[in-house]
Amino acid sequence: MRGLSEQEQFEICVGALLTQNTAWTNVEKAMVQLQRFQMVDPGKIARAPFPRLARLVRSSGYFRQKSKRLKMFALYLNRNYAGKVSSILKKPLQAARSELLGLHGFGPETADSILLYAGGRPLFVVDAYTKRIGNRIGLFKSEDYGEIQDFFHRSLPKHPSLYNECHALFVALGKEICQTKPLCRECPLRSLCATGKSFKEE
Repeated sequence: MRGLSEQEQFEICVGALLTQNTAWTNVEKAMVQLQRFQMVDPGKIARAPFPRLARLVRSSGYFRQKSKRLKMFALYLNRNYAGKVSSILKKPLQAARSELLGLHGFGPETADSILLYAGGRPLFVVDAYTKRIGNRIGLFKSEDYGEIQDFFHRSLPKHPSLYNECHALFVALGKEICQTKPLCRECPLRSLCATGKSFKEE
């Protein structure tokens, strides 16, 4: 994976926080608003009044919670790392992950998304699509984040680009076909899947 600029890394962090419990299309609208007012910057987010920040990210849902998380993250970066998220990302992997997980509003999916996409670190990101598809086709029988992540870490070479591509394929399949109500007729994995095998043509 190519090296990203400090700005690009911070943009990924903002996107990872905003995408919690919402679709990426809603996050894109919020990112456009933040960019329009040149607010994708840790210093500006730290100084911004809560009401203004909340208005800018309103489309992402749970906007009050998310604006608080963004501001607290920006304040943390400014106080400890002169606003540079790269100072966290370049730390040893487990130290960087533990630090992110210790911040307000950061769960495993958010932390690992930042480490993979912004830091190029070999951590497989587990989301709702991964859980749904993996359980349906029998890769695993678990809803536990750590157990599922361990499955992929054992099963795939530890390479960020591969994890990136694999996660993107899960997302694409989950959005387009393996939905809550699956469109089994169109699924390329139908022959491998118990749900797909039980599907009957109408």
